Amino acid sequence: MGRHLEKLSAVCRAAGSHLPDEELKALQVGKVAEEAGEAMHALHGLMGLTTCDDHTWSEVHNHLVGSVIAALLAMHYIDPTGARTTFDEILHRRTRRGREAAATA
Repeated sequence: MGRHLEKLSAVCRAAGSHLPDEELKALQVGKVAEEAGEAMHALHGLMGLTTCDDHTWSEVHNHLVGSVIAALLAMHYIDPTGARTTFDEILHRRTRRGREAAATA
């Protein structure tokens, strides 16, 4: 995990220090869903599918990045020392499957 995310994780953990560790982990996983939902809401607004204000691709991007950051923080909360290794292993496994599927198509 990068230095910036480790600093952000420390700040967020300090803000939630009054919560039990398992609750903090669960709330952070929920934050991933919240950010993804906001990205979808902005996309719906961009496409004119809601009666809300107009949205932009910039807002969609902002919430997508928020989802990624929230997911990385959640991984760090769950396993501070192994989050990076877990991420790398899963990314490799998923991209290998993608390469294999593309080769057989």
